[in-house]
Amino acid sequence: MSQLLICISFALIMGLLFSRLAKKTGLPAVTAYLIAGLFIGPFCLGKLGIGGIGFNSLEQVEGFKIISQVALGFIAFAIGNEFRMHDLKSMGKQAIVIGILQAVITTAIVDVALIGLHFMMPNVISLPAAIVLGAIAAATAPAATLMVVRQYKAEGPLTKLLLMVVAIDDAVGLILFALSFGIAGALESGAISVTSVLVEPILEIVLSAVLGVICGIALDRLEVHFASRSKRMSLAVGFVLLAAGLSLTEFHIGGIHCSFSILLVCMITGTVFCNICDASEELMDRVDRWTSPINVLFFVLSGAELDLGILSNPMVLLIGIVYIVFRSSGKIFGSYISCKMTSCSQAIQKYLGITLLPQAGVALGMAITAASLADGKIIRNVVLFSVMIYELVGPTLTKRSLIAAGEINLEGKSNAREINNKEVKVHNIKK
Repeated sequence: MSQLLICISFALIMGLLFSRLAKKTGLPAVTAYLIAGLFIGPFCLGKLGIGGIGFNSLEQVEGFKIISQVALGFIAFAIGNEFRMHDLKSMGKQAIVIGILQAVITTAIVDVALIGLHFMMPNVISLPAAIVLGAIAAATAPAATLMVVRQYKAEGPLTKLLLMVVAIDDAVGLILFALSFGIAGALESGAISVTSVLVEPILEIVLSAVLGVICGIALDRLEVHFASRSKRMSLAVGFVLLAAGLSLTEFHIGGIHCSFSILLVCMITGTVFCNICDASEELMDRVDRWTSPINVLFFVLSGAELDLGILSNPMVLLIGIVYIVFRSSGKIFGSYISCKMTSCSQAIQKYLGITLLPQAGVALGMAITAASLADGKIIRNVVLFSVMIYELVGPTLTKRSLIAAGEINLEGKSNAREINNKEVKVHNIKK
């Protein structure tokens, strides 16, 4: 237990120290946390084998998966706060069209590229693997995007639309993956299952929506019984943990596998709560502050989880480069076309696609599901390689795009110590 606590504290401290170094180079804190994870991971500091100082193996990193799940729950809950009715009325239609269309276009472009690679080099990648990787390409990482937005206090139409599209994108990605995975399984086995291809993914979304609505309403009903801000915040934290825990359960009904999406459940919980509770904005802000250390740990652990061993496989590098190039093209082109169709501003048309490049947890989860395919190991390694590239580069590209769109004001930045000192001086003058 002592070694476990030392390991967690070491990861948190190293992540924060690396963020100080990143600040001097202008990199987002998210990138610093990921690099810190790589540094203390099993391919660097962890190789020393010193207990509590770094992660000695990928299996040890996997043992902290509960922290990652909790962090994803709070991140999704915070994104749900962006779906307020006044924003939905002005941007809801645009977000839905863009979220669906850019995901479908990305999948189509990556599918064409990888299927073409299969026919040119059939020994490198199989047809089922190419189809599945195309669907995985649709997924975007909400965590990295949200952290950049928070760190630089980004605000404006691009930021609002981005957070909505990221949430919708993952829901669409789940459906595309389920369809593609079903087709890939059918190609390998010679039989197609309507239940696994259509029924189960749609049921997952419906069940997640119902559970999220129930949790959001229940949180609102109980919140009014507490006057203390700290107790109301504790209640909100408890409900996010409850929603995350319930979303990890699985069961069968008449041979149909039923499951939930932690991202959808927690996002809808946040959406429902923020639209029916008058004090939700203040409460959400307090919850965000409480979860800051968890978010740091989430990215440090994500960095430690990146398997540098895959860089020694030339075939993985080849498929990974094709995947990254065509996924990036799909996101940028798909966003541009869908933004133009929905009459978005020039800035949104130009920069939204770049901000959708980060990819992480959702894609890795899909890759783990695809492990049952014959080329499941290739799929996982390609996704790991792309995640490593996107997570290290993506946050910086998101930051620069938001700056170019005029939604991040770096000149107006100040730190907490300066603000605190000013408040103390004002207080002393008044006394």
